[in-house]
Amino acid sequence: MTERLSPRTALSGGLLLWFAVLGGVLSWTVHSLAAWSIDELTCEAGHDDLAGFPLTGAIALTVLVPAAGAAAALALSVLAWRRTRADLPAGGERSVGRAHLLAFVGLWLNLLALSMIILGGVAALVLPPCQR
Repeated sequence: MTERLSPRTALSGGLLLWFAVLGGVLSWTVHSLAAWSIDELTCEAGHDDLAGFPLTGAIALTVLVPAAGAAAALALSVLAWRRTRADLPAGGERSVGRAHLLAFVGLWLNLLALSMIILGGVAALVLPPCQR
């Protein structure tokens, strides 16, 4: 027998599941746009700092903040995957199976996004910011 969830609980659970699936990809997008634009625009203007803040520190922030978002999405997708795995019915509720599949896809997407953020950050921080 299945119990019905309140609409508010179903909505918050659905939004958390979508964050677990797409949170890492969105974090990687933010990282790519922010790190590249800060580096390019600051160097193009001929500066080595961003409003008094060192450029390497600003780029480090564009790595750490999105990496934290991707790690949170990864943790949430692992949690959703484990919780739905235990509740997989034998031919009953199909929405649990779909949630399990989405959580599994989110797990791998978030791993990929987190590694891309880390590798992009290593490249941005190891190479000199403004090569003239």
